[in-house]
Amino acid sequence: AAQQLLPKDTPLLCSPANEAAIRSKGFHHVTAVVSTHAWGDLRIHRLPGRHGTSADILQMMGEVSGFVFQAADEPTLYWVGDSVWYDEIAAAIDQWQPDVIVTHSGGAVWGSQRERAHARERIIMDAAQTVAMCHYAPRSTIIATHLEALDHCLTSRAELRQAAENAGISPAQLLIPADGETIEVRR
Repeated sequence: AAQQLLPKDTPLLCSPANEAAIRSKGFHHVTAVVSTHAWGDLRIHRLPGRHGTSADILQMMGEVSGFVFQAADEPTLYWVGDSVWYDEIAAAIDQWQPDVIVTHSGGAVWGSQRERAHARERIIMDAAQTVAMCHYAPRSTIIATHLEALDHCLTSRAELRQAAENAGISPAQLLIPADGETIEVRR
């Protein structure tokens, strides 16, 4: 829909892996964020992610990115993107000390329904990994997204809320928005 609705001169930011594909759709004001990009007083830092754990799945899923957004007098936001919880995410939290972290927490798995029953390899965070992040970053507000949005997301909002409650995570730290809900976080 965006390909048809957006004017072709719309400024677009993307990861380097997506730049050629976006340009091939006729967009001509495309900027790949390789490392850091300044847009007015906003600074966008591109970080790695892992869209799975096994070498085969990682190769199939390709390069993924997370982004840290910083602007004067605004909370620092880390959008983890399509990634599981792993050491580099923890290192990014240590480095950037984000006020807000947006996760994809639906526990998505790759493959057919039959394959999922056997392999169960996560390609984004599930409830346990989201809870682990909450424990790792207790001063950050975590906003869990990608729940109940796709058929291969196996973690529901209710399951995530229950796992967080069982782990002693405050509802004020872990926000689980409803579809279409707007959340405003202030510094």
